[in-house]
Amino acid sequence: MFINYRHNIMDIHSISAFVSVRGGYNQGNRDVYFLRIIGGNDTLKNDIQNMDKILDTAMHNQQLLYKRVHDLPLDIHEADKQYYLNCYEKWLETNGTSMQIHTENDNQAFQKALGSALKTVEMVYDKFKSGNTASIKRNFIMKLMIWTDFVMANNPVKWHERSSIKVIADNVMKVQEYLFYYMLTLLGADVMLLQTKQDIALPSWLEAYSKKIVLGEYVTWDIPAYVHTTITQTDKSHITTADIQEAESNHQNTVRIRIPERNRKTNTPKEKITETKPSNNSIPERKEKSFEELARLASSIVMITIHDQSGKPVGSGSGIMIGKDGYILTNYHVVQGGYFYSVHIEEDDTVYKTDELIKYHSVDDLAIIRISRKLNPLPIYQGNTALVRGQKVVAIGSPLGLFNSVSDGIISGFRTIDTVDMMQFTAPTSHGSSGGAVLNMYGEVIGISTAGIDHAQNINLAVLYNNINIFVKGFC
Repeated sequence: MFINYRHNIMDIHSISAFVSVRGGYNQGNRDVYFLRIIGGNDTLKNDIQNMDKILDTAMHNQQLLYKRVHDLPLDIHEADKQYYLNCYEKWLETNGTSMQIHTENDNQAFQKALGSALKTVEMVYDKFKSGNTASIKRNFIMKLMIWTDFVMANNPVKWHERSSIKVIADNVMKVQEYLFYYMLTLLGADVMLLQTKQDIALPSWLEAYSKKIVLGEYVTWDIPAYVHTTITQTDKSHITTADIQEAESNHQNTVRIRIPERNRKTNTPKEKITETKPSNNSIPERKEKSFEELARLASSIVMITIHDQSGKPVGSGSGIMIGKDGYILTNYHVVQGGYFYSVHIEEDDTVYKTDELIKYHSVDDLAIIRISRKLNPLPIYQGNTALVRGQKVVAIGSPLGLFNSVSDGIISGFRTIDTVDMMQFTAPTSHGSSGGAVLNMYGEVIGISTAGIDHAQNINLAVLYNNINIFVKGFC
């Protein structure tokens, strides 16, 4: 299968964004990210350590491969040299279309992807350094093969075109190593180079293969060493990714929703909900809407069906249009584990299929997917005045698959569920409402329906607008 790798489609500016983004795969197109972080700042060490914890946990849960590299191996045993030489000669016999090494040695799809990636990088190397002899190119390709085995070793998930791979390297100075990390992006990896002491010297055309992000001045201190997180069975409650589970029964059309256990160790402190003062600049007049007017906003709420690898529907939920270019906000627990998604839009007979899970945050239970369609997004509340108990709200979602049901109620309280600020509200919701919008009377999103309590009277919870605004920054 031919895969077209699209580099740096989204504008990423931070380590945390790199951690959370996952390139989508749609109709042969795969989005990947190749970044160079230049210099450092006061939070860089802490950001790196937090990144290690989050990605290490995700790898333990078999969600991705995470590798942080300080030095690539230089020495190789004579017996291994002969092995890689044999692999190289077989690659030549296939005209560079397939490469079999230790990694995924029974996976033909990976072998074809690696063979193609090596051929592409060989051509780039020829452009960078003219006059390469056959032996120089052979030695270069063999290095790439050895380094691929080094980085891809112990991958907890079998490689396929949708695999999530995160690779971080620090202070890369050699062009051959830079080209290796570029090659990894042609295998679907997101790569970040931490150039804290000095940037690599490259011609402008080759530098453009990666995106440059300047954090600050170059630093003298060393990047914290990667420490693998040892996770035992007794630690399991701290690393669960099933934040809130919603699944269809094989025999019933009912779904059980529970309030999740949260990861206290990797969770970062959330901003306290405070009232913010509007500026003195001209502000459009906000006018309360009638229930009938609010109900018309259902056209900006979607129903999401989750499919497994065989295409079978395994769950459903709701989503909120937040960006004109196809971006839809939902709950992470709605889309978690899905192989692809079908999106239904009101008064549109087309069913939009996508596997583009653009970004997610398992602790806040938020995720963004993308479809190929222009959307009419809803505004998200900016905190002009503080939310209060008793305030009227309207909830829109697709409970039990009943597309875009509208209900009204009030805010009944504010809760902190394992450090996550949430709103309790009474507007009736049911299974399938997760990911739907909770609106104020101005038609602004003040929360996203996240959980309900079975056998309780209208006790429903929503992630609040302040966490949503942080999460969707750059998408609206």
